[in-house]
Amino acid sequence: MKTFILILTVLISASAKAQQQPIPLDTIYANDTKNVALFFPEPIRQGITGSDNFVFTYNREKEQYFGLLQATPGKESNLLVVNRNGSIFSYIVRYKKQLSKLNYFIPLSNSIGNEKPIVKDSVLVESSEELVDNSTYYYQKFCSYLLNRKQRIGRIKKRSEGIILTVENIVFDKDELYFVIEIENNSSLDYDLNFLNLSIETRQKGKRKSLQRLYQEPIYKHNLPSKIKENEMARFVYVLPKFSLSDDRRAILELNEKDGERNIELKLSHRYINNPN
Repeated sequence: MKTFILILTVLISASAKAQQQPIPLDTIYANDTKNVALFFPEPIRQGITGSDNFVFTYNREKEQYFGLLQATPGKESNLLVVNRNGSIFSYIVRYKKQLSKLNYFIPLSNSIGNEKPIVKDSVLVESSEELVDNSTYYYQKFCSYLLNRKQRIGRIKKRSEGIILTVENIVFDKDELYFVIEIENNSSLDYDLNFLNLSIETRQKGKRKSLQRLYQEPIYKHNLPSKIKENEMARFVYVLPKFSLSDDRRAILELNEKDGERNIELKLSHRYINNPN
């Protein structure tokens, strides 16, 4: 009875927004052999499925950001999740024998409403700050996820005097490109990082051929080191707005040493940029 009252209260609170504009619900697929993980922008306070052939498990004692969905064959149902801050998320859930996606990183923008009424005049600044915080949180989680994967896009590396610069992976997600980068120091001296820039280089045609570079500002840098000690390695991620390149352009990753000359320029073909993982 308590569960029913909670569901009813949540649905009534969300109905004002739903009446103004119909919200199409995304579909999440699950089966009985694998766990489908859902990562939310805030810890889960409550999660409920509409049918017994779907099970959504989460930590009920200590609030966590993710829950696991499993399903057995049967009719489609729905999943309702309420975050600690009152944000409401609703999805259609269906059984599917073969799954193509096992992890869902859910942004705050997918919320269908909030169980608490929001006063517009006092929330404008707070909402923009909260959006930035949630974007940063998403970047942190997704970058950590990429660093834990053993996926590579190709053999993209260059070395100079014991320093090896490698682009392990390029991943497209939402509207961003994630560059998983590794710097390995096989020398007997520590490497102090001055800067690592990514630019787009255009080869000018004509009699006087020239090169023009345009610096690309990262949206977010994850685990970028200031120093790589001798015989050690650092792995980190650059997040940039999505872009593509024509065949007369390429990306340049420029590694520069502080108070030193062990500098590296790594060229990335347009094929890698236009065909990320």
